[in-house]
Amino acid sequence: MDPFSSIEPEEFLQKLEKEGLKDALFIDVREPMEWDYYHLEEAVLMPMNTIPARLPELPQDRTIYVVCAHGVRSANVCYFMRQRGYELVTNVEGGMAALAQLKGFQYD
Repeated sequence: MDPFSSIEPEEFLQKLEKEGLKDALFIDVREPMEWDYYHLEEAVLMPMNTIPARLPELPQDRTIYVVCAHGVRSANVCYFMRQRGYELVTNVEGGMAALAQLKGFQYD
């Protein structure tokens, strides 16, 4: 089994701004308090601890971008999903902290 793929925050934001998500899904695996502090409108909140129960909601035939605060939880979610047959999962490197900084928001 191949490891999950990753995308740099700059590339992800360019893709989001130029192309939109198209058929992809963008999930944020942080907690609601973190989401309330800062999030991107295109994201769907799905806290990490809810992923096992919500896995059936996630399509296996679409790219799923996963983000957390700094990229660690999202990497774990990507790994978990790959183990369960999701081939199109992509971790957003650096997480919301990196995305926020690129958008001019001081996250940490």
